[in-house]
Amino acid sequence: MTFILSNEEIQKINGGKDTSFPKYTSQLINWANQNAQGTRARIVGQMSDLFPEYSEQTETVSIADWQTWYLERYPNAIDTAADKIYGQVENLKSAIKLIDREMVKLWVEDLVITKTYNGLYVQTAILSAIATRKGAEYRLATPSEESKGIDGFVGDVAYSIKSDTYKTMNRLSEQINVTIVYYTKTKTGLRVEIEE
Repeated sequence: MTFILSNEEIQKINGGKDTSFPKYTSQLINWANQNAQGTRARIVGQMSDLFPEYSEQTETVSIADWQTWYLERYPNAIDTAADKIYGQVENLKSAIKLIDREMVKLWVEDLVITKTYNGLYVQTAILSAIATRKGAEYRLATPSEESKGIDGFVGDVAYSIKSDTYKTMNRLSEQINVTIVYYTKTKTGLRVEIEE
């Protein structure tokens, strides 16, 4: 049997609040949170550890009991997270007022022309350098391989090539199961680090 269970249905089943947000607001808050890191474990706790701990200690698992249990242990976490995120929302409000069509056009041009060229040029240069050091052939990934996070191969080894800034970005949702190569642009070229 196959069926779809919507978020609304899950909330009704679990007795949760109806938290419908106006169009785009949830996306913007999520984006602000990615920058502010307001819901990191150091602020709100590690949910994947806390909820099982809670459910093992109680006979009546309910959203109200979970809320009470959680807030006894982290009384300020919700407000701390909200303050961090709201600060970033204020930054976004200021920034969004600066965006006009010309800026969007420049952004698209930078992405499509400059970043594509630089990204592909860097990938080719790094793959070639790795191949030379390993005494192997290299090739760029096919579109199908790219969809899996692969940028190219040296011999039979798949590589994903990322700027060092990628390490500081919140990319928890992205899972890449290949060898990752980080590069840093310097005045004289690139510093390349291959994850082992």
